[in-house]
Amino acid sequence: MKLRARFPRLQLLFLLGCILSSFDERPARADTVIPTGAGARLEGKVIGVNGNNLQVQRPEGILNVPLNGIKEVQMPVPPEFARAQNAFAAKDYTNALNLARALAEKYKGIPLDWAQQSTGMLGDLYIATKDLAKAEVAYKDFQRLYPNAGSLQAEVGMARIALSKKDFAFARKKLEPIGEAALKEKNITRSNGVAYSNAFLALGELKENDGDLPEALEDYLRTVTVFYYDPGAVAAAQERADALRARKISVP
Repeated sequence: MKLRARFPRLQLLFLLGCILSSFDERPARADTVIPTGAGARLEGKVIGVNGNNLQVQRPEGILNVPLNGIKEVQMPVPPEFARAQNAFAAKDYTNALNLARALAEKYKGIPLDWAQQSTGMLGDLYIATKDLAKAEVAYKDFQRLYPNAGSLQAEVGMARIALSKKDFAFARKKLEPIGEAALKEKNITRSNGVAYSNAFLALGELKENDGDLPEALEDYLRTVTVFYYDPGAVAAAQERADALRARKISVP
């Protein structure tokens, strides 16, 4: 027995459209700020950072919440973050810098993964554009803002600056223990993963400079296949790995 639809197809499409449009018209979910103490959760619109305070727009006005009193912030990832990452991976450094700099200036210091990565990305971009003085300032600022999570990434960044200055001894001293620790770590956090992405890229460059091409290729591939948390580092490591493979170099 065949079952007939109760509504013609056009009516069904109309009803579906009404349902979807009703979802689109729902108010956006408020951002949430959770303090470290026993204070109440704050809901509103996160405007950005002003000095040492997070500004939250609420019905009664703008509330300044000290950053050091915030346990967690819940808010959507701005679309500019993905665009900055994609531009970095595509070597569109001007666009990536503009996007990352704007995000860092507005949100730096907020305890959010993407805010931290945006701030750390500035140092990586300055290295890519050979502006080592600004890279050093960016990494030190990053380490100040995120003393726990950002410490490792800043340390890798300073090693990459040394590598760019051809201070190979300093770069090796910093990078080799980080690489060894990465291979032993079982539960990798996002922030550590970003640091390891750049560490193995830098270790590959260091070994390539030493003429140890198979080991260099292995480190590049570690960034590409294991520690693929940073799109910019992955793109750079893939390019270098492809160049070595074109020379018939293989992993040891």
